[in-house]
Amino acid sequence: MHATIYLEDSEYIALCDLLKLAGLADSGGQAKMVIADGQVLRNGEVETRKTAKIRGGEIIEYNGAVLEVEDGYDPET
Repeated sequence: MHATIYLEDSEYIALCDLLKLAGLADSGGQAKMVIADGQVLRNGEVETRKTAKIRGGEIIEYNGAVLEVEDGYDPET
């Protein structure tokens, strides 16, 4: 899976919230667990901070999925 996530009016999104929003984790607790286990990459590096502030231009990878985070709104909606 490859997806683009738009921040809309937010400056950033917490990493655990991003995984949940993208449907890569069933719950916030599950998201925090996989982050703490070192299974999530942020810009190619392991990220273990559950509430790391993810900003536009960053790439998050988990379990074969790639999320590109962008500022602004989805142009298709």
